[in-house]
Amino acid sequence: MSTADLPLPTAAGTARLRAALAADAFTADGLLDLLGAPAYAALARGETVPAARAIHGDDGAAAVLVRLFLLQRPVPYESARAVLPADELLGDGWLVREGPSVRATVDVRPYPGPDGEDWWVVSDPGFGVGGAGGAGGKERDVVLGVGGASMTLAQLTVRQPVGRVLDLGTGSGIQALHAAQHAERVVATDVNPRALRMAALTLALSGAAEPELRQGSLFEPVAREAGFDLIVANPPFVISPRRDDTDALTYRDGGMDGDELCRTLVEQSAARLNDGGWCQLLANWQHVEGEDWRERLASWVPAGCDAWIVQRERQDVTEYTELWLRDAGAHRGDPDAYERLYGEWLAEFERRRTRGVGFGWITLRKTGTDRPAITVEEWPHAVEQPLGETVRRHFALADFLREHDDQALLAARYTLADGVVQEQVGAPGAEDPEHVVLRQRHGMMRAHSVDTVGAALAGSCDGTLPAGVIVDAIAQLLEADPGQVRAGVPEVLRTLVGDGFLLPV
Repeated sequence: MSTADLPLPTAAGTARLRAALAADAFTADGLLDLLGAPAYAALARGETVPAARAIHGDDGAAAVLVRLFLLQRPVPYESARAVLPADELLGDGWLVREGPSVRATVDVRPYPGPDGEDWWVVSDPGFGVGGAGGAGGKERDVVLGVGGASMTLAQLTVRQPVGRVLDLGTGSGIQALHAAQHAERVVATDVNPRALRMAALTLALSGAAEPELRQGSLFEPVAREAGFDLIVANPPFVISPRRDDTDALTYRDGGMDGDELCRTLVEQSAARLNDGGWCQLLANWQHVEGEDWRERLASWVPAGCDAWIVQRERQDVTEYTELWLRDAGAHRGDPDAYERLYGEWLAEFERRRTRGVGFGWITLRKTGTDRPAITVEEWPHAVEQPLGETVRRHFALADFLREHDDQALLAARYTLADGVVQEQVGAPGAEDPEHVVLRQRHGMMRAHSVDTVGAALAGSCDGTLPAGVIVDAIAQLLEADPGQVRAGVPEVLRTLVGDGFLLPV
């Protein structure tokens, strides 16, 4: 049965279904206990065999729910009725009859909320994100569940009480679900009407307030509106050759050339934001021959906005092509067709002089400044999620540095950020280290080499004395000229403050 033929449930019976799922431990913690860590992790990758083996011969309530909603296997009607309000779910479209058995019409997947909430995400069945089988056989309007990208964006997003949030391209509704916890009003949009229905089910089943659902592409559904405090988007950012609409997959193919869709989102976001508002999205971007990719992305940032753009990964065009052809299941079909498609992708990249594709995060904050702080960097190293507070602090520190000249920096007081440690690097047995390194154990987990003055300054910042006073004392201990020592410190402070090692009091 194709996704287009599958009935979509109504939200009428979600309260009773939610109660049944919770009562039978069909939750993130319950599944971890039932399946074990390896099988539970495999489910997140779209692999079902380990979970099926883990519950083989188990007729308990949680095992029945796993077979029904995660493995997408029919279960006897009497087994379903023993753990669920089966007749009500049949009437509402969550289940369909198959002779003496019932089958789920949707994937219902437990998802842990940030404060220990039990949530459930509803998506089309049998199409786990990242499965080895790819998307072969999918209808173009298929709605995928939560994948790594969705969770990354959720953990990146700045969480603070706000009035209005726009979830652009909501998909199964996971970003809207998070936003509903700290926003007075959530507007969720998608070009795919099936996705809007799924998002409504996700929020209803998780007990969240119903969002305002609107169909349309990009900012079209809010064309006459502004006044958002937060815009989040995990858009269809895949850079693929322009294809007939019947071959495109709505969740990933945006229908625009190259990285034009991501550029458009960034450039048009400021007009929709309140002052102080945020726009946070995941994106792909082209590395074009003869152009600095950092300068290219910085040019996307609209006037009056600060920006922090982080490239987490770069793939050459062959790796990128293989990734998304496998995602579409092309590798499991006719080899000649696969070779032809592969060639089309490479030809398109060649036409655009694209030598690689970057993936990462883009965060904007509307400040109205005429001196924007725009950081574009590559950071492929480990980070500690969630990063929402780190993102918020990055922009607050940018405000501080913009407002303080060198003299004001020296007059300010600072504290060492939590989790910063000092490492000394050098040959074993050497009297003095070759390098002193400050390393973060939280957030971006950066490391910076510092000289003796920088290390002493960082170690002495406890919020009680201005930096200039500390520097003068360091100069006296080193028997160095205070003026010369002071001259180099503002640059050190801008680096350590900008990267979150030192925090202004």
